Amino acid sequence: MSDLAKLPVTVITGFLGAGKTTLVRQLMQNPGGKRLAIIVNEFGDVGVDGEILKACAIPDCPAENIMELANGCICCTVADDFIPTIEALMALDPRPDHILIETSGLALPKPLLKAFDWPDIRSKITVDGVIALADAEAVAAGRFAPDVARVDAQRLADDSLDHDTPLSEVFEDQISCADIILLTKPDLAGAEGVARAKELIASVAPRPIPVIEVAEGEIDPRIILGLEAAAEDDIDARPSHHDGADDHEHEDFESIVVEIPELTDPAALVRAIEGLAKDHNILRVKGYAAVAGKPMRLLVQAVGARVRHQFDRPWKAEEPRAGRLVVIAEHDDINADAIRAALGAARAEAAE
Repeated sequence: MSDLAKLPVTVITGFLGAGKTTLVRQLMQNPGGKRLAIIVNEFGDVGVDGEILKACAIPDCPAENIMELANGCICCTVADDFIPTIEALMALDPRPDHILIETSGLALPKPLLKAFDWPDIRSKITVDGVIALADAEAVAAGRFAPDVARVDAQRLADDSLDHDTPLSEVFEDQISCADIILLTKPDLAGAEGVARAKELIASVAPRPIPVIEVAEGEIDPRIILGLEAAAEDDIDARPSHHDGADDHEHEDFESIVVEIPELTDPAALVRAIEGLAKDHNILRVKGYAAVAGKPMRLLVQAVGARVRHQFDRPWKAEEPRAGRLVVIAEHDDINADAIRAALGAARAEAAE
């Protein structure tokens, strides 16, 4: 196949809760005349994002064009998962015009770009571009290091010091690998927060990278699809904290799945998640819950102490009315007993 016949792939990366699934859902509904296929790579055992997207399937992106990989980072399972998935999507009739890959919020994008160099697929697909999403409010607040100002001062004073937390390394690697950065939730950050977020992004970006403010994932698809960046051939211009390592590690983060029975009061669950973020540094909670007397399933999405929930679809007849939540934290902060106890307290509070 010639380069012109290569199937373009857009990698969508970004920190936990930055709005990747919202963006993909918007692109599905407004694909700019392209027939899309989607790969969703989740961190944890419960496939939440894939189900959300399949519920939004349309003729230009039917459910069979949406594939979910929940067995770990796709760049670590290239032969077993990634290549067969790409080949399955390319074999669809009609063939997709463009593939979107939504990485997990903990993914390092550069190793994924290297996966596109595998002989089985390098002649068939090209990385059209890497899109990094950044939560304006979170970035402005400096949540990727305990004290951003002091860390920056120490790094300037002594180049041999490394005071970055794993979160900051993930964030910086995502920014460094991007062709375009989408600054999400600008309304929550306000004008000053947006300006501060842009300053922080510019300070870690290895080169000038366009930064675009986006609310609720709404963006003209022509801006981010069709970049023709061929990012797999431009890897050296995308530095990473993990350059030179044989492979990258995921031990910095851990997830657990918590089963929760039917609730009577969603507010109690929200308070429990807010408490976990404050007391146990929980990064992300996502999943579903059942609410007594409600025929709809409750979708729960939390980034730190910011919790959003909404009823997304009716429970299916064959489904048990019970909830499952994925809780993600840094490895040293994960305390399964405390997390389950806190969510159990929420159930008890709701029952009172």
